[in-house]
Amino acid sequence: MTDTTAQAELTQQAPAHAGRKPPAGAGAPTGPFGMDKKLFDRLLIAAIIVGLAAWIIPGINWRLVDRYWLRYVDGIIITFQLVLISVGMGALLSLPLALAKLSKRRWLNALARSYITFFRGTPLLAQLFLLYYGVGQFNTFFEAIGLWWFFREPFWVAILTFTLNTAAYQAEIMRGAIQSLPKGQVEAGQALGMSRWPIFFKVTLPQAYVVALRPLGNELILMIKGSAIASIVTVLDLMGITSLAYARSFNFQAFFWAAALYLIAVEVVRRLWDVLERRLTRHLAMAH
Repeated sequence: MTDTTAQAELTQQAPAHAGRKPPAGAGAPTGPFGMDKKLFDRLLIAAIIVGLAAWIIPGINWRLVDRYWLRYVDGIIITFQLVLISVGMGALLSLPLALAKLSKRRWLNALARSYITFFRGTPLLAQLFLLYYGVGQFNTFFEAIGLWWFFREPFWVAILTFTLNTAAYQAEIMRGAIQSLPKGQVEAGQALGMSRWPIFFKVTLPQAYVVALRPLGNELILMIKGSAIASIVTVLDLMGITSLAYARSFNFQAFFWAAALYLIAVEVVRRLWDVLERRLTRHLAMAH
C-alpha cells in the first residue's frame, strides 16, 4: 500500500465532526457541581461577603460610630498630612543621598552609606523615640537657638523622623534606578556635546523616575501604615484617635474601624498610583 492510498483511507475513517470548532464552553475548566470555575469563584466570594456582612452588621456599636466618626475623619486627615509631607520632603532629600552614594569620593560615599544603613537598619519606632525623647534632654540648648517650638511638638518630630527614614529608602530606590539605565545613553549625550549635569537632568533622571515609580509607590503605602506609630508620642492621627476611642469605650470595634479606614486609604492610594504610572509610562506601552 502506498502512502497516498493510506492517507486516503485514514481521511475516510475520520469522524464527521473533525475540523469543526468545539462548542462554546467546551474544554473550559469546571468547578465543583459541574459549574463553570469562574462562576463558582464569584458565587463563593459573594457568599463570603454576604456571610461576613450578616455576621458583622448586627453587632456594630452604632453609638460608637456616631460618637467618633468625625474624629476618625480628623485622624485620617492628620495621617495623610504626616505621610504626604514626610514623603515629599524625603523625596527632596533622597536624590542628593543617592548621588552621594554613587559618588567616587570616599568620604561622601561613606557618609551616605552610613546614613542609609542607620535609617534602614533600625526600627522606625526607635528612631522616633530617639528624636522625641532624646532631643527633650537638650531643651535648654534648643530654646537658646530658637528651635524648641519645633522639637516640643510631637507632630513636627514625627514628620522629621518619617522624613529622615523614608529618605534613606527612597535614596536606595533612586540609586538602583539610576544604575539600571544603560550607560550607552550617557555616552550618546556626550557624543552630542552635552555636559555631565544636563545629561543627568535631561536624560538620566527622567528615566530613573519612571523605573522607580513602582517601588516609590510601595514606599508611600508602607509609610501610610508605618505612620500609625506616631500615636505613641500623642499625635492624634487615625491610630491616635482609635486609641482614644478604645480607652473611653473599651470596645474593640474602635480598632476594626481603624483597620477599615487604613485599608480604604491604602487602596485609594494604590489605585491612584496605578493611574499615574500608566499615564507616565504610556509611551512605553505604545513602543511595544
